[in-house]
Amino acid sequence: MTQTAITPVSFKAFGADFQGFSQALGDSFARYGFAVICDHGLPDRAVTAATDATKAFFALPEDVKKRYVVGTGGQRGYTPFGIETAKDAAHFDLKEFWHMGRDLPPGHPYQDLMPPNVWPVETPTFVADVAWLYDALDELGVKVLEAVATYLKLDRHFFDTTVNDGNSVLRLLHYPPVPKDGPNIRAGAHEDINVITLLLGAEEAGLEVLDRDGQWLAINPPAGSVVCNIGDMLQRLTNNRLPSTTHRVVNPAPERRGFPRYSTPFFLHFNPDYEIKTLASCVDGQHPDQYPTPITADEFLKERLREIKLL
Repeated sequence: MTQTAITPVSFKAFGADFQGFSQALGDSFARYGFAVICDHGLPDRAVTAATDATKAFFALPEDVKKRYVVGTGGQRGYTPFGIETAKDAAHFDLKEFWHMGRDLPPGHPYQDLMPPNVWPVETPTFVADVAWLYDALDELGVKVLEAVATYLKLDRHFFDTTVNDGNSVLRLLHYPPVPKDGPNIRAGAHEDINVITLLLGAEEAGLEVLDRDGQWLAINPPAGSVVCNIGDMLQRLTNNRLPSTTHRVVNPAPERRGFPRYSTPFFLHFNPDYEIKTLASCVDGQHPDQYPTPITADEFLKERLREIKLL
């Protein structure tokens, strides 16, 4: 395995040199499908509070956690260990997780597609701390999409109305200690379904990206950075100009097997009825349209959730 360091992009440039920020971020996405964002401004204390609430929940007894399994295809509440399986993988992932989604007002047209959140009563700070993190990453994601739009030579705010009520999900992930070698790994090789993913907690080794030459590249970001990657929805919209890159989380080295791993990916989604139709500016003689049949974001999501055994 080849080690690499994707050059971090400072979010300070968003205000100081937006064009430069957009170019650097877009170039990283175009090359790797991934970018590392430092200086993002999320307060350490608030991020730590959300992480502590996450750890407190996963420390609860199994029978208590399973009270929060709800029939929404894993979109809300708790998904137990041993359920999610990467597409076409023979073995389930070594993880359990919690999902929070967008809160919608009564009567919202998407309420039949986006179920209400559930909350654990055993961890009293969980609601406030986790909801803060959802909102913070949602806001950051919209700004990242401003840079992506500019990189694609679209109106800077092209994506604003495509994701403002998106079916975005915050996943709180717990990978337990790995006691021995085996066929299962923490997260099998996969691509993300959504528009972009923003990930906190990648400092603990394990995240790897499949590079163009077939080599796995380790992602080892500076502490506190956000790792951001392109999802399948944006790859489809851009006719593969921005790639949704295969990635995985491998098991730890022997000296780290006794340690759990926690991370918090935010899966930013289009609005459910948004039609994913290839951008005309991403099609030309050398790049014919690879996705000639449009599909709504909700249809695409359900198709993929069935593939990974969450529906």
